[in-house]
Amino acid sequence: MLHMVNRSCKVGQVLKKEISVIVQYSLRDPRLNNIITVSNVQLSRDLSHAKIFVSFLNEKEEIFLKKSINILNHASSFIRSLLSKTTKLRIIPKLIFIYDNSFIEGMHIDALINSAIKKNK
Repeated sequence: MLHMVNRSCKVGQVLKKEISVIVQYSLRDPRLNNIITVSNVQLSRDLSHAKIFVSFLNEKEEIFLKKSINILNHASSFIRSLLSKTTKLRIIPKLIFIYDNSFIEGMHIDALINSAIKKNK
């Protein structure tokens, strides 16, 4: 069981790195004109599906976020084909892109804490 967890973590880290490179340098879609960051990769137990959590630099409009996630999900087969060339996995997992808003939530919580500290002074 522990062996599977270690393998899942290792494969997740490799996928995170490779997908980051592919999204930044190989996707040529002009609609994706913002910097995209892959923040996390969660793999299923059998390594057949991967949830790819992404965030966008300086973008908060929900319409843009949904369109960008749809574009990435439509490009998942292209990304998988590039992954098959750069990784040594027997089976490349199916990719599902999900927007990760943890960075924005963290900034909001930090602002709330700072305002509370200023009020108490």
